Amino acid sequence: MSAPNGRSPQAAPVGVDPMDVDVDEALALANDNRPHGGRHHGEPHQDDRRRGEQPMGERTTERTAGRTTPENSATPGTPVPAPSHRHAATSWATARRTAARAERGPRAARSVPLDQALGLVLAAPLTALTDLPSFDTSAMDGWVVAGPGPWAVGGEGLLAGHEPPAPLTDGEAAAIATGARVPSDATAVIRSEHGHLDAGGQLHALHAVAHGQDIRPRGQECRSGDLLLPAGALVTPAVLGLAAAAGYDTLTVVPRPTVEVLILGDELLTAGLPREGLIRDALGPMLPHWLRALGVEVTAVRRLGDDAKALLKAVREAGTDLVVTTGGTASGPVDHVHPTLRALDAELLVDGVAVRPGHPMLLARLKEGQHLVGLPGNPLAAVSGLLTLAEPLLRVLSGRAQDQTHSSAQRQTHGGQRQLDGGRNADAYTAPLHTPAPGHPHDTRLIPIVLRQDDGSGHEWAVPLHYNGPAMLRGIAAADGLAVIPPGGATEGQEVEILDLPWSWNPGLPGLNPAGNEGCFT
Repeated sequence: MSAPNGRSPQAAPVGVDPMDVDVDEALALANDNRPHGGRHHGEPHQDDRRRGEQPMGERTTERTAGRTTPENSATPGTPVPAPSHRHAATSWATARRTAARAERGPRAARSVPLDQALGLVLAAPLTALTDLPSFDTSAMDGWVVAGPGPWAVGGEGLLAGHEPPAPLTDGEAAAIATGARVPSDATAVIRSEHGHLDAGGQLHALHAVAHGQDIRPRGQECRSGDLLLPAGALVTPAVLGLAAAAGYDTLTVVPRPTVEVLILGDELLTAGLPREGLIRDALGPMLPHWLRALGVEVTAVRRLGDDAKALLKAVREAGTDLVVTTGGTASGPVDHVHPTLRALDAELLVDGVAVRPGHPMLLARLKEGQHLVGLPGNPLAAVSGLLTLAEPLLRVLSGRAQDQTHSSAQRQTHGGQRQLDGGRNADAYTAPLHTPAPGHPHDTRLIPIVLRQDDGSGHEWAVPLHYNGPAMLRGIAAADGLAVIPPGGATEGQEVEILDLPWSWNPGLPGLNPAGNEGCFT
C-alpha cells in the first residue's frame, strides 16, 4: 500500500509507538543511519507546519516578507529552499543559555508594601531592624519566678502588651501570659501544668526548675543588623511574617516582568467543538496562566488571526518587557513573525532550536529591554518554547537564581531541590528513566514524564508518557515534568535532566498536582 505521497510507507522503529512520534520524527528514527547531510536542520519539519500547509516537496510558492510573488514560485514537486535565516538551528542547551543572557540583569528594584510583595524576589538583603525578640518574653502561660521556691504569688498577672513589670525579688512569683515581658532578675517561667498553688497561696514546682527555662531572651533569634535573607530570596508568606517581625513595612523587590501574549491563526476557535477545518485555541487558555505561574504579569492576551499588519502594529506598540507570539514562526504563506521582526529591525538572538517538539521557536531583541519569544503553534511545541526560551529570560528579569542540576538522589536527600516558589525557579535535576526513550538522531527531545518511586528501594524514576506529539496535550496534562532526551535517545536507567512544571510544587495553585493521583491515564 502506497503512502499519500507515492512513496512506500516507512515502519517506525521497533519498540516505538507510532502515536508517540510525529511523521517526520518516525522517519528520522527509522533512517537513523542515513548520512547527516540529507537535510538541513533549518528546514521545516512536520511539527513546524501550520494546519493546511503542504509538505516541502509539494510547495509551489514561498512567502517573501509576508506575501507570495511569482518570481518565488517553483515547479510543483521541486523543494523550494528555505530562507537563509532557517538554515541553522541553535542547540537546545545553547538556546537556553542565550535566553538567560539576553538581559543584563533583573528589572529595576522597587519598594512595595508587604501585602504586595508576595511571590516577588528581594532586590536587597533583608537585615534585622531590631533584636528579635526585642525584650525578654515568656514562652508559656504560667508563673514567672525569682530565686528558689516555694514562691509567694502576688500582684496582678503579667499580660502581653502591657507596661514593663516591676522587678521580682527571690521567693516571689507572678502569673504571666505567653508573650508578656519578663521582670528583671527573673529566674524562670514555670508552665501552668508544672506548678501547684497550695492553700496558703504558695507556688510549688512539680518538676526541677532550670535557670532561664521557658524564657525567650532578647536577641534569641537575631540581633539588630543581622542578615536574615540575602538578595534574590523569594518572598513567601513566611518571609512576609519575618519581615514584619523584624520591623519592615515595605520591602525592596524586583517587580514582576510584564508580558503580552499574541495568539495568531485564522483557524482558531474560542468556543465550541472543532468543525470544518477549524480547531479550538488551546494556547489562549493555557499560556497566560502558565506565564503567571512563572511569576510574571500578563497585561493582555490578544487574538490577531493571520494578519500581518495587525501583528506588526501590535508588536510595535507593545510596552511590555516580553512579547510572546504563537504560531507564524516557520516559512509558510501566513507565517508573519519573521517579516515583522525584519520590519522592526529586531535582532534575532535564536532562530530555530535543535529540539523536538518546538524546532521553529525564536527569540529576538526588539529594542533595549524588550524581547519577543516566538512560539510554534502546536501546543506541546509551544510548551517546549516556553521552557527553552521564555522561562530562562523571565527568570533573569525576575531576579531569580540560575538553574542548578541535581541528581534524583540529591534532590531527595536535600528535601527536594525543587524550590517551592511556584515552579518559577524551575530548578533542573536528574532522574533515571524507567523505560527507554527514543530520541531524534540530531536534536534534543523533550517528553512528558511522571515521577514514581520504586516500592523496594524508594528510588525515584522518570516514567515517559505517551501522547507526546507536538500537537498533543494529553501527556503534559498528566505530567510532573519534561525529560530532556539527548540526540539518539536514552536507555532504561539512564539519568536524564528533568524540567519541573510550574504547578508540580506550586503553593499558589492549591490542588493542582496532576501526578498526585497514582493512576496513570496516558
